[in-house]
Amino acid sequence: MEKSKSNFRKHIYLLKVLISRDIRNQYAGSFLGALWTVLNPLLNMIVMAIVFINIFGSSAINLDYPVYVLAGNIIFNLFRAGSEGALTSVVDQRDLLSKTKVPLHIIPMSRVGASIVSFAFSYVALIIVMLIRIPAGVEFHLSMFMVLVLLPALILFTLGFAFLLSSFFVSFRDIKHFYSVILTLWMYLTPLFYSLDALNLPQELYSIMQINPMFHFVNYFRGTLMGIVNDWKTLGICYIWGVALFVVGYLVFEIRKNKLLLEA
Repeated sequence: MEKSKSNFRKHIYLLKVLISRDIRNQYAGSFLGALWTVLNPLLNMIVMAIVFINIFGSSAINLDYPVYVLAGNIIFNLFRAGSEGALTSVVDQRDLLSKTKVPLHIIPMSRVGASIVSFAFSYVALIIVMLIRIPAGVEFHLSMFMVLVLLPALILFTLGFAFLLSSFFVSFRDIKHFYSVILTLWMYLTPLFYSLDALNLPQELYSIMQINPMFHFVNYFRGTLMGIVNDWKTLGICYIWGVALFVVGYLVFEIRKNKLLLEA
């Protein structure tokens, strides 16, 4: 029992070290450093708001448009940064794996952990934008802290993809290029800067668009910013996706674990 506790503490410490190193590496050589974790979502929001506000800004959107765009982006970016970073993680850490006895699953987990830290800074950026937009009618609701209820589902979903991608990338390096294209397509299929209601889609196509799991993560988060706390159906869908992807991803990673150590 004591040995298990000791190993657990060592693994947690190692995970913290790897997350810290990943974050430092992201901004190595940058003058502003970690400040970019706040500036980057703000600048992206400004660009998107300027480009799309006249097209989608007042179309079936019940939230201030800059807040609407930023809220969607920071949720999607947690998934994108975590899964994309984890994709090459096992290969990137092959020297570490060959020299030390490191639990293999911690490697992709560290990349997802770094994306969670970036999300926390991005959430600060969202609060800053909401404060600035108070004269435009933005209100604060206690329900915005329900993001803490949503995050476990989103983290599980991201971890599931992280395990899947990192396990297959070792054997199929072209996945990196395919996944980049898939992420771009996925981003445009997720209503980050537009509303599905504004597109006037046929009911059949509207239903198909809602199969997208990120639609539900983004939709629930935006609802919490508008004071909606009882959208249990959407939250339930998020957890179904999160748990299902995590189980599948973890099992595949475990099955391929020995092969990964040989091929990395």
